[in-house]
Amino acid sequence: MNSHFGQYWQQLRESLWFLPGVLVLLSFGLAYGLVEFDVHTAWQGKKQFPLLFGTGADGARGMLTAIAGSMLTVAALTFSLTLSTITQVSSQYSPRVLRNFMRDHVNQFVMGYFVSVFAYCLIVLGTIRSRDEGDFVPATAVAVGLLLALGGVAALIFFIHHIAESLQTGTIVRRIFHETGSAIDTLFPDEFGEPVDDPQQVQAALRYADEQTGWWPVKSNQVGYLQRINTDGLLAWATRNRVVLRIEKEMGAFLGDGTVLFSVRSDMERPDPSEADWSNDLLDFVSIGRHRNVEQDVGFGIQQLVDITLKALSPGINDTTTAVMAVDYIGAIGERLARREFPARLRSDGTHLRVMLRAADFDVYMRLSFDLPRINSTGNYALFRRLLEAVSLVAGAVCSPDRKLILREQAYLILESANQTLVSEYEKQNVQALYMQLKKSWD
Repeated sequence: MNSHFGQYWQQLRESLWFLPGVLVLLSFGLAYGLVEFDVHTAWQGKKQFPLLFGTGADGARGMLTAIAGSMLTVAALTFSLTLSTITQVSSQYSPRVLRNFMRDHVNQFVMGYFVSVFAYCLIVLGTIRSRDEGDFVPATAVAVGLLLALGGVAALIFFIHHIAESLQTGTIVRRIFHETGSAIDTLFPDEFGEPVDDPQQVQAALRYADEQTGWWPVKSNQVGYLQRINTDGLLAWATRNRVVLRIEKEMGAFLGDGTVLFSVRSDMERPDPSEADWSNDLLDFVSIGRHRNVEQDVGFGIQQLVDITLKALSPGINDTTTAVMAVDYIGAIGERLARREFPARLRSDGTHLRVMLRAADFDVYMRLSFDLPRINSTGNYALFRRLLEAVSLVAGAVCSPDRKLILREQAYLILESANQTLVSEYEKQNVQALYMQLKKSWD
């Protein structure tokens, strides 16, 4: 998928107007189709079901007017509730989770439903004619309007339930966990091209990386965060142009106007490409936006949970239970990462080295997960214990000695912080006992 198309589609998904707008257009089509049905068919619903289809022109106008007015009022209420929820989530948890609420399809659908019923009633109202105007009442369209109004009652009840459910801490952190887990399933391993295993190509890549000359820089022409990279497109481009392409920034990095995003180096089969105008081609393979997103940025998913932890530990909120819950899900994400093989950073087209990736490794993710919560857990006995338990959860899924060493370091740092900040000897001894139990399971 084109990176820019994916970026635009994501912006539409996160907007509060796109799905309601689509529903309004569908309501226009439904109203027109039912009115045409009443005009061009001989179906006598009024005779067969007089109680349902027997409304006269004045009665139909009155009913549709009442439905339209009530739907518009309820639509305003749902928008107000949504904005109030967004404000509360931003102040209590983290501004980074707002996008999860804005792109909630239930919220978008309910708001769109009420607005679309309002639009439907207006369209049908315009077609009703009294006796002196031609005596036409689209009985089927009016009856469907009544059914849509009854559906609006159910939609309002469900919407209030959904909002109340969405504000619960467990729902928020679990949603972040599932989104981040989906990104992990998609990105690890990232199978594009073939990993470079040949020692000679590896040595050549290391020489390329160390050399400061011979690389042609491709600079960003926008300001924002790196959201998407079309890796398949980059590999095909590098193969077609017979060059080595080095990605200089990690996913989620902030880019200024003029930041070097790629470096290009010709292989031994073609001249120096420094005169070539390839910037526009390469920038078409990336998306730069005003914020980070989790689709290709696992670190952002972890960062959201870390933000919730820090917010809960702040003096103004002081909610240890919320912090503990967020740490639990941080550990669950770390467990998923521990089971994954990270993608090779050197990729070839099967013959030659073509792309050099820049991506976070397991150590970076573990530091992101545990450093800030540990630093901000000063004197919090419950959180120190839960941090050690989260490290233990990740360690249970690790097989690599290198990754175990990383987790040993994190566990030791947590123990040191606990010994330095906890006041009670009882608390220190319990944390020490938990640490020794974890250490024994590793030996």
